[in-house]
Amino acid sequence: MVGMILFAITGITLNHAGAIESEPVTVTREAAMPAPLLADLRAAPSGLPAPAPRRWLEGELDISLAGRTPEWNDAELYIALPRAGGDGWVSVDLASGAVLYEDTGRGPIAYLNDLHKGRDTGPAWSWFIDLFAGACIIFCVTGFLLLQLHARKRPSTWPIVGAGVLIPLFLIIFLMH
Repeated sequence: MVGMILFAITGITLNHAGAIESEPVTVTREAAMPAPLLADLRAAPSGLPAPAPRRWLEGELDISLAGRTPEWNDAELYIALPRAGGDGWVSVDLASGAVLYEDTGRGPIAYLNDLHKGRDTGPAWSWFIDLFAGACIIFCVTGFLLLQLHARKRPSTWPIVGAGVLIPLFLIIFLMH
């Protein structure tokens, strides 16, 4: 029940996202990677950064790089850090060792909206919302079966069910453009 209420509320907030004001908060940090770690980073293959530079970045910036795939070019290492309700990134200049980190939080409504869509939430949440959607389908199908069972005693059942089909169909066909 709580899941369905949250899903409905975030559906409304998504539908009216332009009317809900939010002030993003951006935090920027700069640092300089120590020369020995920068040498390790330059020597690493174009996969994940070597363990020591990675640990230094995580400790220095208070971030987790687990499961993140960096992008490399001749001048820079760039790691995107998207998350529900915000975004972030870190870059390391491979020549100077200059580290630039930026994190933007878009607030609690954006966080809930991203949960609703499963954006940047990870595989566990993705599985949860898929299982929850399956449970909602089962709930609706069994509700339909109960309607069918009790429809003889309630003559308004099928006109109301029909309206529930026809009204959205009418809106989609004739009023959406």
